[in-house]
Amino acid sequence: MFESLSGKLSGIFGTLRSKGRITESDIDSTVQELRTALLDADVALSVVDAFLERVKDKSLAALPNLKQSTNQSQEIYNIINQELVAILGGAARRIRFAKNPPTVIMLAGLQGSGKTTLAGKLAAFLKADGNTPLLVAADLQRPNAVTQLTVLADSLKIPVFAPEPGNGVGDPVKVAKDALKFANEKLYNLVIIDTAGRLGLDEELMQQAKDIKAAVNPDETLFVVDSMIGQDAVRTANAFQDGVGFDGVVLTKLDGDAKGGAALSIAEVTGKPILFVSNGEKLSDFDYFYPDRMASRILGMGDIQTLAEQAKKAMDGASAKRLEEKFIAGEEFTLEDFLEQLQAMKKMGSMTKLLGMLPGANNAAMKKQIDSLDDKELVRTQAIVQSMTPEERRNPKVLNGSRRARIAKGSGRSVTEVNSLVDRFAAAAKMMKQMRSGGGMPAGLAAGLPKGMGMPAGLPSGISGKATTPKKKSRSGNPAKRAAEEGRS
Repeated sequence: MFESLSGKLSGIFGTLRSKGRITESDIDSTVQELRTALLDADVALSVVDAFLERVKDKSLAALPNLKQSTNQSQEIYNIINQELVAILGGAARRIRFAKNPPTVIMLAGLQGSGKTTLAGKLAAFLKADGNTPLLVAADLQRPNAVTQLTVLADSLKIPVFAPEPGNGVGDPVKVAKDALKFANEKLYNLVIIDTAGRLGLDEELMQQAKDIKAAVNPDETLFVVDSMIGQDAVRTANAFQDGVGFDGVVLTKLDGDAKGGAALSIAEVTGKPILFVSNGEKLSDFDYFYPDRMASRILGMGDIQTLAEQAKKAMDGASAKRLEEKFIAGEEFTLEDFLEQLQAMKKMGSMTKLLGMLPGANNAAMKKQIDSLDDKELVRTQAIVQSMTPEERRNPKVLNGSRRARIAKGSGRSVTEVNSLVDRFAAAAKMMKQMRSGGGMPAGLAAGLPKGMGMPAGLPSGISGKATTPKKKSRSGNPAKRAAEEGRS
């Protein structure tokens, strides 16, 4: 979503880095360029003005001390990063659980914001943490909304409380109250209420939301916002805050191609934190919102922490430990290990999305490689490896011409593709040996991926995850002086 903005910011920082010594004039021009980039991204004018005022004031205040720094542009970057985190809400906030269960969460938002699907994603997300959620179908306005939530709940194996003839049909307030009573009886510790979406600022439906809120007294009222509707998201959120009130925001469709202004405006304008984000069509494409990680991605520095967390979720602890022990012992990296990694990667989701979290992913050359990736390549690669015998997976050296032809036929691929995979695997195995001898992983991944989960052999060569920040140049040719300068930096 922030690709255009991130690309512009990278250009602004590149210009700033080229300055060397930074002056007040450089700060003024940087602020003006930032203003243009943020307004183009559809960020609210009031947010842009407040953000840039703080950035300029802090940068000018730091100017006298910048003379002591060997990397002045980095100091300005740090100020911008801190202020960007601030407008995104500062520290991440979690759901506030009730002291006496069940914890009641009420969802509200415009129709078409993805609220019903979001209810299912939220329930599944909280269930994974050991909670026992109950979904409540209180959206009686939209045709098939109850059916949609029921089908979704069944697919997730999560119970749903839906109205039946004679049990409050047409009365969402009664449905919500009855659901709360049912949750108490059955000892569910979470109740998630899906309410009717509004086509606009409908007074009748706004009153309905107020009535539901008054009836169940939710611990959290979450406003669900479609990230792609820009400034309308901020205006609607303000109106809903005045009319009903909410405690936090959930952003949906964060994987879209809109400018992203809503995400950068809504927390600052409403004064309410963004709690969750939905960033894909899969039910697993859902997570807490981390302002610092989002700021890092917008500024082109990637999101290694989220990438590492997804990797850990994809590979179970026993497999990761076994691969780590094998790595430490110096044992060969086999195609069986590679197959295990491929299966874990498939669980992590789209490769394009994952590699987009790497530092420098918006760099033109790296972005071109990422965009050219085909997620189906993982499926084709897995088919080739699964067509091998256990002996062939453990010892690829036995793969002669006839064996490769058989594998190609069994997997429905060409011999050329089999040969290419074997060659890439050999390169990956060589890299594992280099890591054992202290050669290290490609920059950007070593700190992010869990031990035992190396760079997949199926990735195109050239995608190394290296950040685009240029190396610092020493102004001294004298080794002693250069060492001193590097120490200060």
